[in-house]
Amino acid sequence: MNALATSHIPDPTDDATDERWTRVSARDRSADGRFVYAVTSTGVFCRPSCASRRPRRDRVRFFDTTDGAQQAGFRACLRCRPLEATVDPWVARVERACRDITRASAPPRLATLARQAGSSPYHFLRNFTRIVGVTPRAFADARRFESVKRHLRTGNTVTTAFLDAGYESSSRFYEGAASRLAMTPSAYRAGGAGETIRYATAASPLGRVLIAATARGVCAVALGDDDAGLVTSLRAEYPQAGVEKAPSALRTMLTQVTEHLAGRLPRLDLPIDVRATAFQRQVWDALKAIPAGDTRTYAEVAQAIGRPTASRAVARACASNPVALVVPCHRVVPAAGGPGGYRWGRERKVRLLARERSGRS
Repeated sequence: MNALATSHIPDPTDDATDERWTRVSARDRSADGRFVYAVTSTGVFCRPSCASRRPRRDRVRFFDTTDGAQQAGFRACLRCRPLEATVDPWVARVERACRDITRASAPPRLATLARQAGSSPYHFLRNFTRIVGVTPRAFADARRFESVKRHLRTGNTVTTAFLDAGYESSSRFYEGAASRLAMTPSAYRAGGAGETIRYATAASPLGRVLIAATARGVCAVALGDDDAGLVTSLRAEYPQAGVEKAPSALRTMLTQVTEHLAGRLPRLDLPIDVRATAFQRQVWDALKAIPAGDTRTYAEVAQAIGRPTASRAVARACASNPVALVVPCHRVVPAAGGPGGYRWGRERKVRLLARERSGRS
């Protein structure tokens, strides 16, 4: 008897697989390309939207990729052809909307974007968020924020920068983007000039660790092989800032980090001062809610923040996290298995996860 015929054990019952089964049951075309499902009784795998007869739930297995389904011994369905490229009609419409948002002097209204896409505001918002990972408003805010940073870096005045980026007044700018610069706009314009960043380094079970902080909180926690490399990276981020070694001033914070790495402090709770988009902060808050010893997939984090189709954006937010351990991005792993990548090195991620699991048991 072959393995597929006897593999009638359903996937674990959790929110992710329940959602996938719901999409298969509804033949949801928007889920095509995000996963495939395989039927153990036929040995075939299909797109979620496949028009073939719906299988019994206990005979269905889900795979993130077609490669995974093929490696498990399933063959592609001849009806829905899951190996062929998925053409999502919304991709082109959303790309046009992104271009319109980027070119506009002020964020276009949702109704205007929807009308240009030939859709209702509800369906446009749903599909834009599904494909981009954030709402049109959040995308527009992020583009304006990047525009402000670009103008500041080229030497424009703060007033010119926020007006050219589309902010109607200084109050709108300071309420929205300025708080995300992790320093005053004038200081950022000068590459951190006028800002003092203090740092300290120490040995840890995972190599050298650096912690850096402004007067408002921790702006970097980094792991590496030597102090020189860690400090060089910090200076490159803020080339004109006053970067000072200050082990005495940061002794308490540094001790917390090293104690955490040694397994004697289960949770880090330090004030942070980092530049981040609203989406990144959403992701990082979700990561901080993952208990030590547990892991989540990128898809599960996306689901937790209400963005079930934003797995790739979640991965980017994890990769851009500048405060290792304080925001525990090492607790996010690929659905296909294995530890996945880590900004501070794959081996460090493996050891961090192993230490946390042993501490929980």
